[in-house]
Amino acid sequence: MAVEMLSYIERESPVHRLTGVAKLICFLIWSSIAMLTYDTRVLLFLFLFSVLIFIVSKVKIREVAFVLLFILFFLLINNLAIYLFSPQEGVKIYGTSHVLVDIGGKYSVTLEQLFYQFNVTLKYFTVIPAALLFIVTTNPSEFAASLNRIGVSYRISYAVALALRYIPDIQRDFRNISLAQQARGIDMSRKEKLPIRIKNAASIIIPLILSSLDKIETISNAMELRGFGKNKKRTWYRSRPIQKNDIITIALFITILTISLYTTFHDGNRFYNPFQ
Repeated sequence: MAVEMLSYIERESPVHRLTGVAKLICFLIWSSIAMLTYDTRVLLFLFLFSVLIFIVSKVKIREVAFVLLFILFFLLINNLAIYLFSPQEGVKIYGTSHVLVDIGGKYSVTLEQLFYQFNVTLKYFTVIPAALLFIVTTNPSEFAASLNRIGVSYRISYAVALALRYIPDIQRDFRNISLAQQARGIDMSRKEKLPIRIKNAASIIIPLILSSLDKIETISNAMELRGFGKNKKRTWYRSRPIQKNDIITIALFITILTISLYTTFHDGNRFYNPFQ
């Protein structure tokens, strides 16, 4: 059976046992640190700590491998774009220039630019495992309850939960439609030429869109018939009260946030400069 991407993976682990509210708060703290700092020491610590959390969660790499490869592909494009449009950004930030390869003009490869782009890559590697873990270890209904608890409208929270629940459905529909079309003789394999494969893909995409619209209408009608949105508040079946482990985890992440911000900004500059 094919592994469904970005869907809830049920496991028995310390990460899964945390409530949705605690995981959401920790993820927001983690993302804030990664966005604010360019200190390599902080980023390396966050990266190693995120790997440790990933191991503790018991989520297997193959279960999120496709998403990781997809993100890494765009990370590669991002790094190329940074160098093409600002090849001397590292020199401007760190104030020195150690040329490794002189290509011509402003396009010289400097140690400062490589170090700057290494930090950018490290920021991605810091946030990606945390984001994936938050999605695959949090039940969508519990996630919606968590959003509502921190002040987000329950209508928006429920919409987010429906979107997360619908990702596996779309994947299943795509596989079923693809197999049905291949049974009718439409070749989607690598044996066929790329332009023909792109053309044949329309025979899958169009039914998938129509099927999705039909499901959206069914869900909308069901929610309307049940009076969804009539009241200002609602209760949540999957909502869980904050436990002792949640408080300890949040306190730990707040401590990491405090230490990280102090390490980053104590000298008035959020960039760690090893060239001085």
